[in-house]
Amino acid sequence: MLAVRGAGAALRRAWLRGAGPRRGSTTNGGTGAGGDAWPARGGAALGCPQHVVDLRSDTVTQPSEAMRRAMAQAAVGDDDYGEDPTVNELQHLAARFLGMEEALFVPTATMANLIAVMCHCQRRGAQLLLGAGAHLHVYEHGGAAQVAGVHSQALPDLPDGTFDLEQLELAVREAHGSRYHPRPELICLENTHSSAGGRVLPLAYLQQVHRLAERYGLRVHMDGARLMNAAVAQAVEPAQITQHCDSVSLCFSKGLGAPAGAVLAGRRAFVAEAWRVRKLLGGGMRQAGVLAAAARVGLEQAEATLRRDHSNARRFARGIQELKSPLCSVSLPAVETNMVMVAVTGGWPSPAELCTYMRAVSEEELAETGHAVSVLLFPWSAHTLRAVWHRDVSAHDTELALNKLGFVARKCQERLALGLGPGPPSAAGH
Repeated sequence: MLAVRGAGAALRRAWLRGAGPRRGSTTNGGTGAGGDAWPARGGAALGCPQHVVDLRSDTVTQPSEAMRRAMAQAAVGDDDYGEDPTVNELQHLAARFLGMEEALFVPTATMANLIAVMCHCQRRGAQLLLGAGAHLHVYEHGGAAQVAGVHSQALPDLPDGTFDLEQLELAVREAHGSRYHPRPELICLENTHSSAGGRVLPLAYLQQVHRLAERYGLRVHMDGARLMNAAVAQAVEPAQITQHCDSVSLCFSKGLGAPAGAVLAGRRAFVAEAWRVRKLLGGGMRQAGVLAAAARVGLEQAEATLRRDHSNARRFARGIQELKSPLCSVSLPAVETNMVMVAVTGGWPSPAELCTYMRAVSEEELAETGHAVSVLLFPWSAHTLRAVWHRDVSAHDTELALNKLGFVARKCQERLALGLGPGPPSAAGH
């Protein structure tokens, strides 16, 4: 399992380095891995504009006009002195949203999570329990170990992003009071769970984890980078989710669409200590109100924005089912928020190759569909690709992406039916 996860991570890194054009740009196309089944070239070469639908992540958004205006007009001060009025307003607003006593503005959610670990686990060698696929465990460079000196014990993730509560309690009980195990001090949850495809943690589950933690004297931190997606999906206030946590992080530069920033929220004493750790990590900022202003716009518009994103993601998932292609499939019940994990079946094309074909445009595509559309997707693992909706992807973009997938699926099936397989065109006599 570890080898598969490592291979998937390496695949995603390699793809990201050559991920192609940004939204609204043009490309010169290129040949896909294993050879293109049809000539691919850029929209400019076809003599028509090329439309780009970027579904790699909800981190690729551009600041909205409202955000840009708010940034330009923001009242600012030295936030390191606590004198930036826009930052202070955002912190108060975020604390109310999250049902916490106070909140602290930080550059990134990765820093927020690390600060939380350092504040909750002040004894070096303390134990942190979390899921094996958690963002904090896999994608944050082991900061809990490198910087905080905290030992992480990873528990197997269930398909819905939770982990087995009996297994969690067994791990805690084995370490609790042992002279040989690291001392467990913190449980970290991720909501929504990115590696599980944006799944939402059930409220009853959160309550059970919190009760278990209290029983053994542990604390609970929630990596809530996409917490607002969870709140919208469950039709509850964010505070109804965070009431089961001692601290929570919230990212503004994912689904909320701001260019940067996150908050870490919790009790007043916790946030006071978090300020000191932020300073230690170099996260103290000066006239940060220009960033906080955009974050506030994103937070205030979150419900409408995310509701539309979820609707578009579900439409895409239903469209894949309607294609009835042997090439790819999706589990509709697993599409709870703005992410769609697409299972790619068969030996060819692989997820990376399929992503390459979705990105490229061709004369044949233009002739058949009337559009030159480049769709950017992310090859998540050896058999899965990921699509993520965000504010910059409209319902029309979603239909264009579905049409492109239908076109690519047909062409791949035609190639397979002719016995051409995955080899390069020259090998097949083309």
